[in-house]
Amino acid sequence: MSFRIDPRLPLTGEVRRILAEEVGKALFHLHAASGRPEQALHKCRKRLKNARALLRLVRSGNETFYGAENRCYRDVAALLAGPREATALVETIDRLAASFPEQSAGGGLDAVRDRLVARQQHVHGDVGLGAAIDTAITACEEGISRIDTLLLPDQPEQAADVLAEGARITLRRARKALDKAGSRGEADDFHNLRKAAKTHGMHLSLLGRLWPTPIKTRRKVVDKLGEQLGELHDVFVMRALLDADGQPLGAPEETRLLDKLLKRSEKALKKACLAEAADVFGDSPKRSTKKLARKVRDDLAPPQEDASAPAAG
Repeated sequence: MSFRIDPRLPLTGEVRRILAEEVGKALFHLHAASGRPEQALHKCRKRLKNARALLRLVRSGNETFYGAENRCYRDVAALLAGPREATALVETIDRLAASFPEQSAGGGLDAVRDRLVARQQHVHGDVGLGAAIDTAITACEEGISRIDTLLLPDQPEQAADVLAEGARITLRRARKALDKAGSRGEADDFHNLRKAAKTHGMHLSLLGRLWPTPIKTRRKVVDKLGEQLGELHDVFVMRALLDADGQPLGAPEETRLLDKLLKRSEKALKKACLAEAADVFGDSPKRSTKKLARKVRDDLAPPQEDASAPAAG
């Protein structure tokens, strides 16, 4: 089985199958979280992101189901975000040290890193995490029980319209976020661009048999963009901690180098992300998905009988 819609099969059945697989794998990782919670919960959240991307792709086919289930898995992912964010901040310090080896050679980032490692260990050992995992397990089990209630248009032309509309909405979100990121450059603008890029990458996987042009190159670029936007997001989170009351990362004399390197990293990442995103999302979303809708209709249509063939009997 795969995270890909088979155009030969009814859309309802395919979406039910993939959704059950992704939420089922999320549950597996939740049950395994007692050993190494950070890794298990990170994998769980990735599966839930896949499920939400699938729901967004078919949203126009069943708005009610989309609204309820998207909220459910969004809330579950939010419950489990703490351990991953704590680890991502430590990884951000390590990336800065690797990117600016001469500046960080004197140990100017060590004190901050020690604080972030302590914070990471505290989050992983938080007794409230166990309760959050139990709540997440219950929510995912209930979500699986509702999958069979999903109904989508299965006629080829209607199914094609649903898939094309879902892809188009995500491309439109990405284009809007790109325009705002280029003109304002706020953290929220880049965060919205990141979410749209991640969703579009998942849609490329789901529509692998239906996308009208070779997608390997596009998928590679989108994945790279998602990683860069993720690094930029971590930089924004770190800068917000620097500015927070109570100086959670340390006194100014301990964070001076960090502040300097974060600004340099932010500038470089913004420039790279805007260039990559312009290549991927610079085209009109409507034009980008027009061929998709046409190809989906062709691929989902039942085979036509050859009128020139001799009649049986």
